Amino acid sequence: MSSERDSETTFDEDYQPNDEDMPYSDDETEDELESQQPLVEPGQNQINRDTEESQEPLKKDCSWQVKANDQYFCEQPQFKRTVFLCFKKSKYAGNAIKTYKYNPVTFLPMNLFEQFKRAANFYFLVLLILQSIPQITTLSWYTTLVPLLLVLGITAVKDLVDDIAHHRMDNEVNNRKCEVIREGRFKNTKWKDIKVGDIIRLKKNTFVPADILLLSSSEPNSLCYVETAELDGETNLKFKMALEVTHRYLQEESAMADFNGLIECEEPNNRLDKFAGTLYWRNTTYSLDADKILLRGCKIRNTDFCHGVVIFAGADTKIMKNSGKTRFKRTKIDSLMNYMVYTIFIVLILLSAGLAIGHTYWEQQIGNLSWYLYDTQDFSSPYRGFLNFWGYIIVLNTMVPISLYMSVEVICLGQSYFINWDLQMYYPKKDTAVKARTTMLNEQLGQIHYIFSDKMGTLTQNIMTFKKCCINGQRYDKDASRHKVIQQVDFSWNKYADGKFSFYDHYLIEQIKSGKEPEIHKFFFLLAICHTVMVDASDGQLNYQAASPDEGALIMAARNFGYVFLSRTQNTITISEMGIERTYDVLAILDFNSDRKRMSVIVRESGGNIRLYCKGADTVIYERLHPRNLKREATEEALDLLGATAIEDKLRDGVPETISRLSKADIKIWVLTGDKKETAENIGFSCELLTDETIICYGEDTSALLQTRLENQRNRAGSSTHSSLRMNEPFFQGSKDRALIITGSWLVCTKGVLLLTLKQKAMVVELVKKYKKAITLAIGDAAHIGVRISGQEGMQAVISSDYSFGQFHYLQRLLLVHRRWSYIRICKLLRYFFYKIFAFTLVRIWYSFFNGFSAQTAYEDWFITLYNVLYSSLPVLLVGLLDQDVSDKLSLRFPRLYVLGQNDILFNYKKFFLSLLHGAITSLIIFFIPYGAYLKTMGQDGEAPSDYQSFAVTAASSLIFVVNFQIGLDTSYWTFVNAFSVFGSIALYFGITFDFHSAGIHVLFPSGFHFTGTAPNALRQPYLWLTMILSIAICLLPVVAQRFLSMTIWPSESDRIQKNCKKYVAEEQQWKRRQSAFRRGISGRRSAYAFSHQRGYADLIASGRSIRKKRAPLDGVLGNSMTQVRDAHETS
Repeated sequence: MSSERDSETTFDEDYQPNDEDMPYSDDETEDELESQQPLVEPGQNQINRDTEESQEPLKKDCSWQVKANDQYFCEQPQFKRTVFLCFKKSKYAGNAIKTYKYNPVTFLPMNLFEQFKRAANFYFLVLLILQSIPQITTLSWYTTLVPLLLVLGITAVKDLVDDIAHHRMDNEVNNRKCEVIREGRFKNTKWKDIKVGDIIRLKKNTFVPADILLLSSSEPNSLCYVETAELDGETNLKFKMALEVTHRYLQEESAMADFNGLIECEEPNNRLDKFAGTLYWRNTTYSLDADKILLRGCKIRNTDFCHGVVIFAGADTKIMKNSGKTRFKRTKIDSLMNYMVYTIFIVLILLSAGLAIGHTYWEQQIGNLSWYLYDTQDFSSPYRGFLNFWGYIIVLNTMVPISLYMSVEVICLGQSYFINWDLQMYYPKKDTAVKARTTMLNEQLGQIHYIFSDKMGTLTQNIMTFKKCCINGQRYDKDASRHKVIQQVDFSWNKYADGKFSFYDHYLIEQIKSGKEPEIHKFFFLLAICHTVMVDASDGQLNYQAASPDEGALIMAARNFGYVFLSRTQNTITISEMGIERTYDVLAILDFNSDRKRMSVIVRESGGNIRLYCKGADTVIYERLHPRNLKREATEEALDLLGATAIEDKLRDGVPETISRLSKADIKIWVLTGDKKETAENIGFSCELLTDETIICYGEDTSALLQTRLENQRNRAGSSTHSSLRMNEPFFQGSKDRALIITGSWLVCTKGVLLLTLKQKAMVVELVKKYKKAITLAIGDAAHIGVRISGQEGMQAVISSDYSFGQFHYLQRLLLVHRRWSYIRICKLLRYFFYKIFAFTLVRIWYSFFNGFSAQTAYEDWFITLYNVLYSSLPVLLVGLLDQDVSDKLSLRFPRLYVLGQNDILFNYKKFFLSLLHGAITSLIIFFIPYGAYLKTMGQDGEAPSDYQSFAVTAASSLIFVVNFQIGLDTSYWTFVNAFSVFGSIALYFGITFDFHSAGIHVLFPSGFHFTGTAPNALRQPYLWLTMILSIAICLLPVVAQRFLSMTIWPSESDRIQKNCKKYVAEEQQWKRRQSAFRRGISGRRSAYAFSHQRGYADLIASGRSIRKKRAPLDGVLGNSMTQVRDAHETS
């Protein structure tokens, strides 16, 4: 797009739009911006402006003082703060980073303190104290101590391993080296030894160790180019520039060593783009802003070296301030489990109170009248009942599942490792594996209702590619149907061509080489000259640095087609046009911003003609095309249309398939993008979020309908008995899928897929979390679970995420396979855990009805100690780690299986009470069948086997068989390890029992082992084995029958899939992805190409600060034409 006039034009920096003065939305057009005249300015903007315009508040707020090259300055009394009592410490942090929690001295006390904050652990500690009171305990102390120590030990080891990893990462960072002024010279110093006020030297491609004030660099005017990918994920370079006075006087090492400037600035904060301060040096003050500050985490680029003085170090740096405290995220099941444990606490107290009352009544009716029960203690019956209450609190302690928390932590840790080791989620191109940075959110990922995703860098690769163009009404693209040629164009004739660029329309190359089409020449000439790209020519190669990937794609396309940008100065630009180098005077650059949505350059050609070249978004360019009038002004209001470009931001691999599968899993996917509606719609179609059958509803239309609907409902309210029914009717009638595309600051929620274009994306996520009460996952914004794409986002963002992986399509495997399995496994674990605990504990309650409610236990003490630790723990742990209802391929093929977790079907309060009921029935069978069998029996040897110890062994053995076979019935995916764990646990029980009942161990520890010879004597009786077999059969046969009927008559989705597993495996190769529904031929959806959302390098280029060789000033080139050029700029 160009315009021509005979007079010259120039550019005045004072007329550049100020983005700070006029807040804008990326979705607003210029007409909307002009119509907005807020009566009251937002408070924060007013505060920022007041701060910038007033020097007094600046001095008042700048309480942070730094003295260069003076390590003792920060140790003065006025800079110290009280740490504890009378102990004081400097308020200036050291540069060592500390992300670990423990050290060798504090690990044990701090870890124990944190663990005893858990109610279950603290409860068992209280029990251990109560067991030391002889009057109330009927259990040995080790029955509580051994499980408690095991739980505490395993958790401590896990915390220790995690903390050691943090120590290693901290040491790696803290031991990096850079050059620091020491004793008048630059010496290599570790990062952790850097202090506030130190002068440091940084070299090319090194990281900035602290927040520093730039003093000088190797570049002209002490420019310094930095990459901020570690902070914000942006790979395009940003420039910083030192003060002129420091640039002039602080170049030599000796000058650096003698520098004694005093810096007063704001206190440490987390605002990455703001800084206010003053430098006092040589009796002069100099204002400082964010453009002169290098932040920790930035990387020095295109700058050989630079110098700076440390202002903020370590924990005071802005990147560390942004890190904040790690938020503790609790899953829905974890919260439910805690409530259930509290329920068990209440049940325990009520049962203990009831049994204590029973003991009081028994003492009054029987105990006081039975002389042979006299224990020499003259306690009253109520007092004995009170003591018995605490005795039952101890006896029934196993009702509180202390080992449950440990089991859940071990399983979650193992599941996280399985995710990290999954090679199918490994991205070899960037050597990036999936990383689970949390172990406690596994099952939560199996219950996701909403996914919020960005477009740029998440659904798309953020790598722009020049695909096609339209010049003078002629379309050139890769189809090349004109000559039926599909071979790639050969650019070997162009010595500047980039080997990575590909194009397939040979006709365009023929037209360029022939030179018969002047419009084609102007088109590519515009691409080569209208930009703010910086060029670095090294080793004969041209390296471009663009302010946005869009601009980089255009300049690379022009380069390959023969129009090569070679170099620029403050007011000239040199281009190679089909091998002929020409230099043009650049009179003005009107940079791109999100208000203008376009950029322009005004150049003087060799013939003296002045032309304006402009490129930008189609919506703003169309408005500025001249209506073929004779008077053509060199402004952006009378443009000739040269053509249009099509730049593709390629979708990531597998995005359409992933979104399609997640949608079938009833997961609502919201794309939050800052683009305009047309782009949002195109993205929706390309990633199959929208299809041809989807009815698209636009926000502005829906808003008007909503207002009419609300008015009608108000008018009808109270006028009819059916008015309430009509008010609750759905807004959209019918069952078709609908998509809602919204711009602005309001939100409507409706059924179907929602596609939003809102600037405040985090607010939308918070809105759904608050009002829908649904589990959310966000890629790029905070939610219940945060996910990041490694390699495209800043490492600070990736580290702070819960999960990170290399490609978006790995999300489907993470959710539909791993985390669906995790949810099923955790639910099985919880149901089984509560079942086996109640089956074990309630036997002692039934026994209380036959022992005078005396709190005597029904089992041997060592069986109580090892039941949850050894005899029944391994099988359920392996189920929690390895169980699968269906394979991973079938999980992906049938996404509807994911709905189980969303609807909380597998674990809820109903399932909890069913597990308790199942455990209670099992305990009744385990107790009363042996009790009835022993009531009037005679053994094979003529002796009665119905003593207490034989009964305890029989009940315990029956219980071990039942609970281990029960977990076998609950196992869906059998392996050798699972089978070994079930039968191995049973064998382990008998092995330990025979050892503990042997005479040898009784001789060594007579007070700890009382069941001498019980197991060998009791288990040789066939009658007892028949009793156990009967107990096991009555417990398990109803379960087997119920499972069979359920799978036959009321099969679940997974049951049907398992039944037809072989057929599905055979069909797997025939399954093909359906065709994309992206309608490229629809002209109504125009490209939303609007270039970067930030300024380019126009200010830097126009000022000449980046140019090594000094040029003539702009006024000297333009002569007396300044006013005419200013008029042209005002019109733009």
